[in-house]
Amino acid sequence: MPQLSPYRRLFRLPGARAFTAGNLIARLPMGMFSVSAVVMIAGSRGSYALAGAVTATGLAAAALVAPWIARLVDRQGQARVALPATVIAVLGSLSLLLCVRHDAPDWTLFASYAATATTPNTGGMSRARWAHLLAGDAKALHTANSFEQAADELCFMLGPVLAAFLCGTLFPEAGTLVGAVLLLAGMVLFTTRRATEPPVRAHIPGKAPLRAPGIPPLLAVCLAMGAVFGATEVVTLAFADAQGRQSAAGVVLALQAAGSCGAGLLYGAVKPAGPAAARLPWCLAAMAALLALPLLAATLTGSLLALAAALLIAGMATAPTMVTTMTLVQERTPEGRLNEGMTLAVTGLLGGIACGSAIGGWTVEHLSPTAGYVIPVTAAAAALALSLPLASNRFTVIPTPH
Repeated sequence: MPQLSPYRRLFRLPGARAFTAGNLIARLPMGMFSVSAVVMIAGSRGSYALAGAVTATGLAAAALVAPWIARLVDRQGQARVALPATVIAVLGSLSLLLCVRHDAPDWTLFASYAATATTPNTGGMSRARWAHLLAGDAKALHTANSFEQAADELCFMLGPVLAAFLCGTLFPEAGTLVGAVLLLAGMVLFTTRRATEPPVRAHIPGKAPLRAPGIPPLLAVCLAMGAVFGATEVVTLAFADAQGRQSAAGVVLALQAAGSCGAGLLYGAVKPAGPAAARLPWCLAAMAALLALPLLAATLTGSLLALAAALLIAGMATAPTMVTTMTLVQERTPEGRLNEGMTLAVTGLLGGIACGSAIGGWTVEHLSPTAGYVIPVTAAAAALALSLPLASNRFTVIPTPH
């Protein structure tokens, strides 16, 4: 298939397959942990509001801790920082499991899940490796970024299915346990592939990414997009549970990620027209429009099957939007600080996911799961409004790391 040839060329690079394998294993739990936590806590305590609040707290903590971890990675190297940080995060996950299992007070759930905030940004580290390997080749870097976004979606596609299966067939804590094991094993494999690791620069010149021109508006867009993802996940879990089909929720969420994964791979095989700043509002407009489909499906049919089809279609706007956003982040991040810049974008997403999860949990608890689907549409419209200045204003483009 001709459209796959850019990806074949990508993985002919020495060491590319090896670090990608470890990174994918470490990223799979990304789609497992929040679903596992919601199922585990809601099943044990009988409250989606509590489950949403716990996951929101963990994500908010990650929003504060992740940039600091990323800065250490840029200055000390991926291998020296990422593995110890992963060990702390795994211990937090195991603590959450034990607290739920032994009916510990609610505050222990918040404290345990907050400890997982040290999880390194595996996607950011992988993108930093591609930027190092493909310096000067913009087309190949676009393909690599599209692959990385498709990989994120693949993990979000398989993660909820695996989590729901493990929690439903074995025991409620199984998803969290398996996710912790995969995270640690994948990070060990990734960090031991030293040949492709970007060089360490102990003294990095230039501004911090947060103060770089164009980055703060991008973070605001990421915050709004994160609210889309967080609300959609919690509301879909509750919608399936209300119909007595909680075990199918993972499959429904996986279909949304499948739509995004397929669209991302196709997007990476073509050369997009025009600058990324001009493309972003169009991507967000498509996302806002397509997110109306799940709302209509839930409101008009009440059918989980119709909702699944709507989420599949709605997901097709996600990967192109995320690839375009991350391309802008790479363009505007000062040299030598790429992992920190990418992590700031992920931090914005996490902060949004935290808000979306909390608002989604509240809406489900006090209104209805169907009403909850208004939140993703509203958040996507907000992201569109926030992106318009990016297209109209000119910011200084800062070279990506070499």
